[in-house]
Amino acid sequence: LPAGTVFPDGLTLVDKVPQAHKVALADIPEGGAVRRYDVTIGYALKPLPRGSWVHERLLQMPEARSLEGLPIATVRPEPLPPLDGYTFEGYRNADGSVGTRNILAITQTVQCVAGVTDFAVRRIKAELLPRYPNVDDVVALEHSYGCGVAIDAPDAVVPIRTLRNISLNPNFGGEVMVVSLGCEKLQPERLLPPGAIPLVDERSVADVGTSEAAKLDVVCLQDEAHVGFMAMVESILRQAEVHLARLDARRRETVPASELVVGVQCGGSDAFSGVTANPAVGFCTDLLVRAGATVMFSEVTEVRDGIDQLTARAATPEVAQAMIDQMAWYDAYLQRGQVDRSANTTPGNKKGGLSNIVEKAMGSIVKSGSAPISGVVAPGEKARQKGLLYAATPASDFICGTLQLAAGMNLHVFTTGRGTPYGLAEAPVIKVATRTDLARRWHDLMDVNAGRIADGEASIEDMGWELFRLMLDVASGRRKTWAEQWKLHNQLVLFNPAPVT
Repeated sequence: LPAGTVFPDGLTLVDKVPQAHKVALADIPEGGAVRRYDVTIGYALKPLPRGSWVHERLLQMPEARSLEGLPIATVRPEPLPPLDGYTFEGYRNADGSVGTRNILAITQTVQCVAGVTDFAVRRIKAELLPRYPNVDDVVALEHSYGCGVAIDAPDAVVPIRTLRNISLNPNFGGEVMVVSLGCEKLQPERLLPPGAIPLVDERSVADVGTSEAAKLDVVCLQDEAHVGFMAMVESILRQAEVHLARLDARRRETVPASELVVGVQCGGSDAFSGVTANPAVGFCTDLLVRAGATVMFSEVTEVRDGIDQLTARAATPEVAQAMIDQMAWYDAYLQRGQVDRSANTTPGNKKGGLSNIVEKAMGSIVKSGSAPISGVVAPGEKARQKGLLYAATPASDFICGTLQLAAGMNLHVFTTGRGTPYGLAEAPVIKVATRTDLARRWHDLMDVNAGRIADGEASIEDMGWELFRLMLDVASGRRKTWAEQWKLHNQLVLFNPAPVT
């Protein structure tokens, strides 16, 4: 809006103000608190008259909230009534989990094999997949880890367990297939040791004699039987066909909505994120929790400034302490790199009206809705309970998505204000636009337009219900997301806080 614009209440703009940016509603003195979401997001570096444009260059960011003396499990909201009767069509797995897709995933122990595996996957899709119409896709779990790393360092457990748990994601039907080079540090037996695969595969008991441990299906490229490149590729194809045949025999069945494991995330955020899309996701989160489902919200630096809100909502003191422990670990991790949480915000965030990480965090937390936080998932670990969980991850879109897949996510919801074509091959990604302008321009990339809330065309509750129903349709395979239709797939990026050698 141009300078001089007069609002119905008499507020007159002193400056030209870009869409989604802030305007001072009262005179703010130098050093005065600037509040949004009823939280101090900064202190004025100069006097800001009523009607002024307020942006990041005019604010001093507050210090991070201390992790001492926080409210612990003090919020006791009225229990939300159960939401019964909602179902979707999913793939029931032998371990009790449910997939929303039926995918053959090929695990790789090391980046060295990525080119060979990619070549083989292209052949599998062209030559084999058409013969197995009930299999949705074949994906290579490519990553940059596996060798040239300090694999015995304490923090190396994070990338190793991440890749292990991704291999066991519900959307892969328990069919574990591994491609190894042979000389890498992350040997297959270290990645998936005996007992790592939850259930004994009785089909393999005869192969291993007296042992009841499932036999790990590994194609080792350095095996002497491989004479030439095509021998390696043919080995991968032969083993893939065994798994494809078993996956093709699976059928969708009606399961309760409680079997959903949903990861919620925001990327390319703007100042509308905390007004439209994220509150709608938060309302939907409450619906999912009422239905008995699992919902994970994440991104340490994007909730760090609201840690007091989170510990207050913890279901127990133990859950609150677990969140504090994760925040403290991440604070130390950032300090080792000589940065702090302020390194999070991007040029796009600021162009979209977010002045700093404090403001961004307040808009991010609302994705979690209002339910008590019932558990914490450390990086790379698998979620072990239902309800609202805090999955401690970096805020990087691709690392967060990777860690949520490891936690068992079978459906992903991603909000954006600036716009991003982000997608995952391993789970459907529902994209929610914060602004109608973005939804209009990117009409074949955004699945939901939460900008209708700002336009006055829909309420937060309306959008939450719309998203909930869309999730059931997408989980059932009745609807494909735009990212699925265009096959927009970001790479897996493992979080590796250990040294690289």
